[in-house]
Parts: sequence; C-alpha cells; structure tokens
Amino acid sequence: MESKKTIWKVDAAHSEFTFKVKHMMISTMGGEFEKFDVTAETEGDDFKNADIQVEVEVDSIVTKNGDRDAHLKSDDFFNAEKHPLITFKSKSFDGETLVGDLTIRDVTQEVFLDVEFNGIAVDPYGQTKAGFELTGAINRKEYGLKWNAVTEAGSVVVSDKVKLEVNVQLVKQA
Repeated sequence: MESKKTIWKVDAAHSEFTFKVKHMMISTMGGEFEKFDVTAETEGDDFKNADIQVEVEVDSIVTKNGDRDAHLKSDDFFNAEKHPLITFKSKSFDGETLVGDLTIRDVTQEVFLDVEFNGIAVDPYGQTKAGFELTGAINRKEYGLKWNAVTEAGSVVVSDKVKLEVNVQLVKQA
C-alpha cells in the first residue's frame, strides 16, 4: 500500500528567519527576513526525509537601520533587484540534521542545519501544528556577498561567518 503524503505550510505569524553577524569583531548584530514561504511534504506526521522547500524574499530584510537595509539589498551584498529570492531545497533530514542546497545570488552550496523538533500540537482552532528550531552558519563570501571594509585598527567591519537562526511553525494542510 502506498503511503500517504502530508503537506505542511508555514505559519508565518509564528515563524522567523533571523541571522547574526559580528560587526567590527567586537559586537554581534542581527536582522531578519520578514517574508518567506516554507512547504514540507512528509510521510504522515514523521518529518524524517521530508521534502522541504523554502523561499525567502531578499527585499524583506530588516536590521533596524534603513541605511544598512538598503546597503544589504544593493549589489555589495544580496542584489535584491537581480536576485529577489533566497531558496533552500532539502536533500535529507534524519530528525536532527537537515541537509540541503541553499541558493543566494544564483550560487548554490550544500548546508547542514541543526534541528530541534519541538513536537506537534493542535491549536485552539483545531489546526495541527509542528514546531522546529534550526541553527547553522554559512560563509557569506561563498555566496558572492563579498563587501567589506577594514577599520583603522585593522579589523574587518563585517565577519564572513553568518549565523542562521530559524524558528518555524508548520500547519498541516487538510
């Protein structure tokens, strides 16, 4: 008997795609993308080896500083006009590590994300939801986000390492 596929869609009001990066190597600054879509296709309620696809709108980047947001959207970093989406497509998920292809600026690299599955619950409206916390890191220069400057003391303004922190709540589709 063929197993039934279950489709899960993101609950954007209860999800966030955030990142953190060292600034001048002395402090950590963060930001988030406010517009994204996540779809997971699973065998029942088991997320192991789920087919997960993510699209993040580059233009939705927010860092609490308008000038910095504009700079991040420019060709120095994401080039939101030419490359409006960041995408992720899963290759495998064993329940603890999610492996997939992350594409930024038409550059695709395999990434490994640590996953904490927080379980499944039914909300007051009868919707079945699943919650996840994902963490990982990428080297931004591998994706063509090469801009940097050096301070008078010789330290770089923006570190190459970017920490990813993603909290996702998915809703089981009828």
